[in-house]
Order: sequence, then C-alpha cells, then structure tokens
Amino acid sequence: MNPGYQKFGIKREFVERVKLKMKNPAVKEKIKAHMEGATKYDLQDRAKVRRWVKTFAKILSEPLTETQEDQLVNFVIAQKIDPNNMLHLLKLYTMFR
Repeated sequence: MNPGYQKFGIKREFVERVKLKMKNPAVKEKIKAHMEGATKYDLQDRAKVRRWVKTFAKILSEPLTETQEDQLVNFVIAQKIDPNNMLHLLKLYTMFR
C-alpha cells in the first residue's frame, strides 16, 4: 500500500527517521508546544505551515531543501486537518503508524 504522503514526493525513509525522533519525549513535547492552539484555519495558511515545517525541521535536526519544504507544506494543506476532529487525527495516526 502506498501511503498518502508518498504522492507528494515525501520519502518513506524521511518519515521513518522523523517517527523515530518523535519517540523522544523531549522532542515530542517541543513540537506539541508549538502546535498548542492551532486551528484548522492555521493548518490551511501556507505561510504558517511553512514556518512550522522550518521550525520542526530544526527541532528534529532534519535539514530540508526548498523542494522538501514545499512537499511537506502541500501535504499538510491537502489533508485539511481539523485538530479538534478526532476522525482527522485518527486518519493521520493510521497514515504514520
């Protein structure tokens, strides 16, 4: 099965590295703190999503090319995530588990 993120050019190896790094509680908490209060409208704002992508790349020590940033931003926006909708969060969870 081809995970949805691969349709955006995001490599499985990258996702696996990020998932591993997110298992570190300190890293996970830093990222959660940045997302505190985010709304579905924030997650559709290209400029905000790009800032988060850059910030999270630094926290995770994952250097990104401009193309990779664009791929990640496009992926997030295409998901139309509502952080207050449990079904949206479950969909994301199953995509990345």
